[in-house]
Amino acid sequence: MKFTLSWLKDHLETEATLDEIVERLPMLGLEVEGVEDRAAGLEDFTVGYVVEARQHPNADRLTLCLVDDGAETVQVVCGAPNARTGMKGVFAPAGSHIPGTGLDLKKGVIRGEESNGMLCSEREMGLSDEHEGIIELPDDAPIGAPFAEIMGFDDPVIDVAITPNRGDCLGVRGIARDLAAAGLGSLKPLDIPEVAGDFAPPVNWRRDLPADRGDACPRVVGRYYRGVTNGPSPAWMQARLTAIGLRPISALVDITNYVTHDLGRPLHVFDADKLDGDLTMRFARDGETILALDGKDYTLDPDTVVIADNARVNGIGGIMGGEETGCTGTTTNMFLEVALFDPVTVAAAGRRLGIQSDARYRFERGVDPTSAIWGAHVATRLVREICGGEVSTLSVAGDEPDWRKHVALRHSRILGLTGADVPEPEAKRILETLGFEVAGAGEAMTVAVPPWRPDIDGEADLVEEVVRVAGYDAIPVTAMRRETSLPRPALDMGQRRAALVRRVLAGRGMMEAVTYSFMPSGLAAAFGDVPAAIVLDNPISSDLDAMRPSILPNLLDAARRNADRGYPDVALFEVGPQYADDTPDGQAAVAAGLRAGRTGPRHWQQAPREADAFDAKADALAALAAIGAPVGNLQVSTDAPDWYHPGLSGTLRLGPNVLAWFGALNPKVLRRADADGPVAAFEIFLDRVPAPRGAKAGDGKARPRLDLSPYQAVSRDFAFVVATDVTAEAVLRAARGADKDLIDHVDVFDVYTGEGVEEGQRSLAISVTLQPTAGTLTDAEIDAVGAKVVAAVAKHTGGVLRG
Repeated sequence: MKFTLSWLKDHLETEATLDEIVERLPMLGLEVEGVEDRAAGLEDFTVGYVVEARQHPNADRLTLCLVDDGAETVQVVCGAPNARTGMKGVFAPAGSHIPGTGLDLKKGVIRGEESNGMLCSEREMGLSDEHEGIIELPDDAPIGAPFAEIMGFDDPVIDVAITPNRGDCLGVRGIARDLAAAGLGSLKPLDIPEVAGDFAPPVNWRRDLPADRGDACPRVVGRYYRGVTNGPSPAWMQARLTAIGLRPISALVDITNYVTHDLGRPLHVFDADKLDGDLTMRFARDGETILALDGKDYTLDPDTVVIADNARVNGIGGIMGGEETGCTGTTTNMFLEVALFDPVTVAAAGRRLGIQSDARYRFERGVDPTSAIWGAHVATRLVREICGGEVSTLSVAGDEPDWRKHVALRHSRILGLTGADVPEPEAKRILETLGFEVAGAGEAMTVAVPPWRPDIDGEADLVEEVVRVAGYDAIPVTAMRRETSLPRPALDMGQRRAALVRRVLAGRGMMEAVTYSFMPSGLAAAFGDVPAAIVLDNPISSDLDAMRPSILPNLLDAARRNADRGYPDVALFEVGPQYADDTPDGQAAVAAGLRAGRTGPRHWQQAPREADAFDAKADALAALAAIGAPVGNLQVSTDAPDWYHPGLSGTLRLGPNVLAWFGALNPKVLRRADADGPVAAFEIFLDRVPAPRGAKAGDGKARPRLDLSPYQAVSRDFAFVVATDVTAEAVLRAARGADKDLIDHVDVFDVYTGEGVEEGQRSLAISVTLQPTAGTLTDAEIDAVGAKVVAAVAKHTGGVLRG
């Protein structure tokens, strides 16, 4: 929301300086995003009077001008065709920095004639690209006066960020009201003279809305204007619109833009001679189209409110008007629209159509429901003053919504809820200056809410209004004793696990990503069924229309974007929720990651290899170990879901409980995601990992083994011949279970088939590490454990030692 300082003072009687206003606005919840001093750098430019202009003796296209700058008369060589005796222009003396060209002006001789400065064009002043002639200033501009002052550039522009609940501050008057309540002046009365009208309008408003959807446009007011002159708007209005970044178009259009930003009341005007019959507020018929004022064609749907006559749709309700019935310089008869629209209906239609406009921005935040009537009178005053003509009586369709609301307020709650001790008279003054009506006193006040504050619902809202205006710095700093201080933040088990997993995966060289909780439903379908419950009715964009049933598609998309930009080798992970349905139980905490491309940089000694399923398995096991999962007892099965490669993937289980999936992604899924492979990935279900022994439910504390033995570990190698359908995991599990007290870990280091091994069998070589804790192992003790290992493998897998 932008406005100038002088514009603000139209509504606020104040002696406050710009710095005081800018300092106070953020304290009121109106964050100042910037202040633009448009006069900066224009101090050297003044109003110059051309005393005489004559032909340059040595150049046909140059003119010699004697320019009076208020202090002296100097000669300037000018090439502009409109330079002439008696005109006033923008004079830049020698030594000036020309903002539009970036050059420093020096005295010089041009074609034999001295030139001491220049008369500037709009491009040279940085105002526009116009450079065919020099700027012509009004005849009454004082000679020698600062150019910035004449053009109104000495009026600073303030840019304020408005939160979604403060639609009342999307007009300059709303901001002035807040500043007045804060004690920076007084709010000037708003003069809105009512105009009865001279004739019945030949065009009227109609409403054709279903009874159960009438709140989409509860009321619309209009007025017919006859014999108007739609020329340029006044200079003061053009200056203000230009200052806030709007391009002046014509008086009628500029009036609508001005009222929108001045009072937060959007208006729209139609060229009445282009209308076919009355105008009707209704829902669009499926497939209807409109050529909007932005020059684009839009196809409408039955959930969009439109303004239509007998022939066509002429506007999208609350968003944008149509080009075919827009006012132009030839308009002599105009019909006004001042409507109320449902914020949700406007917001949804704007998103579907992809249109952002000043009108939509205000309607979807809520406008004053009483403004349909007074907005018509404000427009009437400006149109009659600027464009002349005759006005009709009002045409009204629909009723004013019931906006009246009374909220009980106890004065003690201000101190009780915030700690701010605001005296009752001051609290009442603040509320009344903000437009509230306060009745009663003490613990029995009743506050009537003004129509422009739909965000006020209860007592706490009123307390917030009082305290934000009084100043949060009014809340005293209280020293608390140690025994009464707030407890340290407590993290539950899920939060601790997430932090541990992040640390471990980052330590393994992976980069953490944070992606949307949404994704395209088409891509989500490649990673399992997409329940209707997670498809959004009103997505933030068409390509983010479903909650993510898996984190992997978003990571895969991030990897693809990196590859498109020349970084094909990535290792990404994310810890966050994924969704099976729209219930709390359908949300799961997951750590997902992927590795794409090669596992390391190019090296002369060892060529990098492509990431594979074993990399993903190692990542998953490391993360599970970090959060206390009994990785030594996990089983590996080959029933990972379809988005993994059927021959290069697996499931990590603890009994029937699935803790993780890992493996290479299915090439079909990669093609559907437009990504290059291979890609290795994993998904860990953090909520399914059982709490470590000794951990209380909810305390989040893992109890990892920290007792390092002082005794030497011993490794022994075994090679077992097993059937080819016996998995290595089965052999490892059997060996580990042979002596749980001494065997620390077991690894596979070789697989062999061929000569010496019968067909249908293979040799698996494992390394068994023994870690004593009570004393150094003797040879007999080591041999005894070895015998246990051989017996356990033979019993559970049928494997025999290879001879």
